[in-house]
Amino acid sequence: MDFSFGIITDGSSDHNISLMIDSIERMNIPNYEIIIIGNSAISRKNTTVVPFAEEVLQMWITHKKNLITKNAKYENIVYLHDYIFFDEYWYQGFLIHGNDFNVCMTKIINLDGSRFRDWVLWPHNNNDMDALTHPSLQCLIPYEVRNLSKYMYISGSYWVAKKTLMEEFPLDESLVWGQGEDVEWSLRVRDKFDFSMNELSSVRLLKYKPAVFYPPDENTLELLKKFGNDKEELEVL
Repeated sequence: MDFSFGIITDGSSDHNISLMIDSIERMNIPNYEIIIIGNSAISRKNTTVVPFAEEVLQMWITHKKNLITKNAKYENIVYLHDYIFFDEYWYQGFLIHGNDFNVCMTKIINLDGSRFRDWVLWPHNNNDMDALTHPSLQCLIPYEVRNLSKYMYISGSYWVAKKTLMEEFPLDESLVWGQGEDVEWSLRVRDKFDFSMNELSSVRLLKYKPAVFYPPDENTLELLKKFGNDKEELEVL
């Protein structure tokens, strides 16, 4: 499997980016490239820096991520903010998981060892599920639960997707960071494609970020699972 790793940055995180590239290089991937979108002084093998005019529109991460898609030469693209570190067996995990996916998530581990926003429900699906997910925010579902994709979203800090899918579903460039650009994109994509979970691979955050969401308790999880059986409206209250 070949990978294009796309990193977006504002030019202030070269130390973290160097650590990220170290973690990519140590996986010994036969064919890969690294694309940095932003004003970085990084100079590494297999790495291209694409300068970005930050003054045009502040925090214009949607345009940066679409530039990753445009510049990527491999079918599997990894979208990254500049604080994602790859565990040693990330690539081996994908070799085992296989190449049959459209959008794929892996485990994301926070700086303190807790689980970050990886395999997560969106709490506002405008159906009875909302009574379970909001306001309790019990949205971090177990990795083995695979039938709730049409109620999920992909957190924008990190994901893996096919280049052809990203060309069909680019990020909405009318949105910037903090305006729910990842939610808007996820809701469009999930109508056509299921999200895949590869729990054999994992990444870690190089800085602490609040997860916001929580794992569901046992009773809530059993009720949530029922939504994967094409039952849009359930009595959950």
